[in-house]
Amino acid sequence: MYADVVVFYMKQVGITGENMGPHALRATAATSALEHHADIAKVQEWLGHASISTTRVYDRRSSKPEDSPTFRVAYD
Repeated sequence: MYADVVVFYMKQVGITGENMGPHALRATAATSALEHHADIAKVQEWLGHASISTTRVYDRRSSKPEDSPTFRVAYD
């Protein structure tokens, strides 16, 4: 299984701990992309999610622009 392979190599390079595995790597990659201003729709596509709400689960940023009250302000 691919998860076992990922965990094996993570241990080889010294990455250990609870909840360390393929999903942690996906979440880290997604969060990093979003922190560097990647569009969440592109991250959704990259991760292969059918729903944007699934991608939001992987978003571990402490503050998210879409949570701001000014995010959806329409400018005329």
